[in-house]
Amino acid sequence: KPADSKKNETASAKKRRKKALEVLEKVGLSEHAHKRPNQLSGGQMQRVAIARALANDPDILLADEPTGSVDRKTADYIYDLFVRLNQEKGQTIVIVTHDTTLAKKVKRVVAIRDGKISSERILKEEYSDMSNAAAVNWQDIGETQEEYAIVDRAGRVQIPRDLLDKLELSGNKV
Repeated sequence: KPADSKKNETASAKKRRKKALEVLEKVGLSEHAHKRPNQLSGGQMQRVAIARALANDPDILLADEPTGSVDRKTADYIYDLFVRLNQEKGQTIVIVTHDTTLAKKVKRVVAIRDGKISSERILKEEYSDMSNAAAVNWQDIGETQEEYAIVDRAGRVQIPRDLLDKLELSGNKV
């Protein structure tokens, strides 16, 4: 039995290594598989974190500030990776971000203020085909989404902050 146990461990290790190489390939880092973390750039380490998250083939990927510490080129690569995962594997990607350029590209943005949903923005149809076009300068494009007010469960309307500012309301009565 010890020989069988050792054989199973070897097969399991080979399977894990194969999976690790697959996810590194997915994030564009297969040529760096032999490197230690301290030999990788910040953007490469961010992609390794994404590879780790993909290792178990999740149906939903939660990405907290995935582009927060990387340059624009790497941020675009990460976004393109998320688009591919969504299209090819049907994975749902939930991104938490303050990156306004990234937020302009996605199909749906849910804004949260004071722990509550304050508004929802949906990508305008004319921009949906451009969302993964590398030549588009998303920083220079104006509004790519339609913004909607939200009615919460208690029947209260959550009005987006910028609309409240435009209305120049004083106090809390409308």
